[in-house]
Amino acid sequence: MEDERPLTPRAGSRHRGARVVYVACEGESTEPDYLRYLNEEFGDGDGGLRRPFRVQPVYRKNGMTPSEVVAAVQEAASEDEAWALFDRDQWDDIPQAVAAAAASGVELAFSHPSFDLWLLLHFQPFGGAQSGSSKLVIEKLRQAKGATAFRTYDKRDDKGLGGARRDALRGREGNAVTHARRLVAACAHGRCTPGRAWTEPVGRDIEQWSPQAWASRSGHTPECPILHRDPSTDVWRLLVTLGIQGTAN
Repeated sequence: MEDERPLTPRAGSRHRGARVVYVACEGESTEPDYLRYLNEEFGDGDGGLRRPFRVQPVYRKNGMTPSEVVAAVQEAASEDEAWALFDRDQWDDIPQAVAAAAASGVELAFSHPSFDLWLLLHFQPFGGAQSGSSKLVIEKLRQAKGATAFRTYDKRDDKGLGGARRDALRGREGNAVTHARRLVAACAHGRCTPGRAWTEPVGRDIEQWSPQAWASRSGHTPECPILHRDPSTDVWRLLVTLGIQGTAN
């Protein structure tokens, strides 16, 4: 697929037999960088319960729409485990993307307003509807305690997660999962709870779910429209299913 850039697995026997998870990303910089970080920090397993894994980012220059994200991971992953990572922003094709994911067993990692919220939750909690705007989220990230490396984040298109920014995120994954789960519990719908979330790996050959039920795997109820989950991020489920973090947060 033109301009698609999956990550090439590292050479070496330690990656043989590792669980492979394809994750297609809306963005071309921040999200793939974060997935590379997960590979390098946690991909070799822990010699115990967390088995080795290899996340294969799928992305394109200039990004993709949510529907394109789902289509890209369907093609790249074939029958392997697949996730679609995309944001609310101001996209109008999110219902179509959710329906396509439900029909093909592609897991959702949806963030409202954006993936920037997931980064911020590494450093502090956040609340308050943003209506698709990431302005306040990014301002908070730049000012967060412990996030000095993010002071220039998103200035002059500087959204990479290398070097000092990666160092700043390291060890804060538990905070991010805890804060993201609390956002599910605080959802304005009133009956959403992270304890209802699905965190076990799912095969692509499962029976078809309705789009509403598939989107509720995040812990939100099927009656809670995905576009109303503001703010929220489901990226925490990816970390839990990979064994990076547990759910007792």
